[in-house]
Amino acid sequence: MNPTALMIMLLSLAIGTTMTLVSHHWLLAWIGLEINTLAIIPLMTKMPHPRAIEAATKYFLTQASASALILFSATMNAWKTGEWSITLLSDPYTITLSMALMMKLGLAPLHFWLPEVIQGIPLSTGLILSTWQKIAPMTLLLQISHLTNLNLLITMGLTSILIGGWGGINQTQLRKIMAFSSIGHLGWMILILKFNPQLTLFNFLFYITMTAAMFFSLMSISSTKISEISSSWPKSPILVTTMMLVLLSLAGLPPLTGFSPKLLIILELAKQNTLLLASVTMLASLLALFFYLRLTYVMILTLPPHIPPSSTHWRTTKNSPLTATMTTLALLIFPLSPTFLLII
Repeated sequence: MNPTALMIMLLSLAIGTTMTLVSHHWLLAWIGLEINTLAIIPLMTKMPHPRAIEAATKYFLTQASASALILFSATMNAWKTGEWSITLLSDPYTITLSMALMMKLGLAPLHFWLPEVIQGIPLSTGLILSTWQKIAPMTLLLQISHLTNLNLLITMGLTSILIGGWGGINQTQLRKIMAFSSIGHLGWMILILKFNPQLTLFNFLFYITMTAAMFFSLMSISSTKISEISSSWPKSPILVTTMMLVLLSLAGLPPLTGFSPKLLIILELAKQNTLLLASVTMLASLLALFFYLRLTYVMILTLPPHIPPSSTHWRTTKNSPLTATMTTLALLIFPLSPTFLLII
C-alpha cells in the first residue's frame, strides 16, 4: 500500500476512536464509530485476495448493521427523552444499544463474523481489528454500564466464554484461534461490567497488551498455521519460548499477567454472592485453557522431523523493540496489578 494512503488510514483510525472517546453525544460517538469502520476496510484489502475482499465485505455489512441499530436507538431515545447524552438512556433502548455495541465487539451469539474476518486479513490488520477497533465500543459500554441489563450481560458473557473455548479447540489456523480467544476474553469483561466497570477496564487493558504481544510475535515469524509454528523453534528459539509464555498468560495461568484479571473477576463475583456464576465461569474457561496448552505443546514439546543444523543469518528472525516491549508487559505486569487498579 502507498505509504501516504496508509498514513491517512491509520490517522483516520486514530481520529475515529478519539472522537468516540471524547464525545458525550450519541451522534458524535456514532460518527467516530463510522470513521473507524471505513478507515480499516482499505487496510483489510491491501492484499487484493478474494478471501480478503470477502472478509472486508462481511466486516462492512456487520458493522453497518450495528451502526444502523445504534443510530436508530439513539434517535428514538432522543425523541423520547429530549436528550442526546450518552449516559441518559430510557429503558427499551438501553438493551438495543448494548446489543449493537456487543455486535461491534464480536460477542457471542453475535460473533459469527469475527473468526471469518480475522482469518481473511493479514496479521497486521488482524492486530488492529483485535485491539484498537474494540476500544471505542468498549468505552461506550463502560459509559452506559450502570444502565445495562444484568441478565443480558451475564447471558452474553457466559455464552462468549463457552463459544470462545469450544470454537478454538478444533482450529488449525492461528488467526481463527486468536479470534476465539478474543471472544472468550471479551466474555469475561462483559460478565463483570455491571458489577465493577473499573475491573472491566482493567481486564481490557491487559487483554490488549497480551493480544498485541501474540500478534507481534506471529508477525515476526510469519506464521498463520499451527503446522508453521511447530517448525519455528530452529529459526528463533527465544521468540518461540516467549510466545509459549504469552499463550499461557492468555490462558490465565499464574504468575503471568493474564492471571490477574481472572483472579480479580472471580473474587468480585464471590463478593457479590454469585458463587454459582463464578464456578460456571471457571469451568467454562477450562475449554480455552485446553487449546492454549495444545498450542504450547506443539510449539515447545514437539520438534519437526528434520532440523537443519545451520544457524546462518537467513534462519534468524529480526525482532522489533515493540515486540520485545509488548511481550515483556504481557508476561510481567502481574506484580504491578494493585498499582494499575489504583490508577484506574
